[in-house]
Amino acid sequence: MNRRSITQIVTDKVNEIPEGYVFTYSDIIDDTNKAEAVIKSLNRMVASNKLKKISKGRFYKPEKTPFGELEPSEYQIAKDLLEKDNKIIGYLTGLSIYSKLGLSTQISNTIQIGRNSIRPSLIRGKYRISFILQKNMITKGNIRLLQLLDAIKYFKKIPDSDITFIINRFKTLLFGLSDEQLKQLVRLLMKYPANTRALTGALLDEIGKDDFTEKIKSSLNPITVYKTGITKDILSTSPNWNIK
Repeated sequence: MNRRSITQIVTDKVNEIPEGYVFTYSDIIDDTNKAEAVIKSLNRMVASNKLKKISKGRFYKPEKTPFGELEPSEYQIAKDLLEKDNKIIGYLTGLSIYSKLGLSTQISNTIQIGRNSIRPSLIRGKYRISFILQKNMITKGNIRLLQLLDAIKYFKKIPDSDITFIINRFKTLLFGLSDEQLKQLVRLLMKYPANTRALTGALLDEIGKDDFTEKIKSSLNPITVYKTGITKDILSTSPNWNIK
């Protein structure tokens, strides 16, 4: 296969790829013997501004709008760290999802991923990707709940929001869960630190979901005080959970 035919194959394949989809040479052709030629062809497309590169060997077609070119979603940028062989191995969390949860309006250049085993941080283009240890098994069905629990755990690190707003938003998010989801959330919560369990318990009490707090309360040391900076004025049930 000559250079021209490789170029044509790459062009045809790239034309089929949706805008914003991050891909590697293996998405173009599965013959590793031709990998170098394919990568060179892709790099020529980058040089001619037909493609963008986010990191070594990772490309995308930018979506063009009247306001400029859009970058890929955080999921696309980090998807190889979230799924492997069609199995979920991680999920977007922390700074990556605060705005989606309505907890902050700030957009971060840090992508945070929850995984059962962590690895060193890495850089992809303008993004720094870091990892948070998740002790629960990660499934497609529990990611939303894990994201919420992570936000409660790291609430002091939520940018551009005051504590009263954050607590009120947590109450809204928890109130929107079904009873089955709350049962699952409490099960997942048992593998979180005690201060996260206490704060979640106080939030559930505050919104009238105290039917789900017995297990949480029994998991806590009754004499431990949790210093969070959350006063009774912010969360009226906080004294009942030794939260100060």
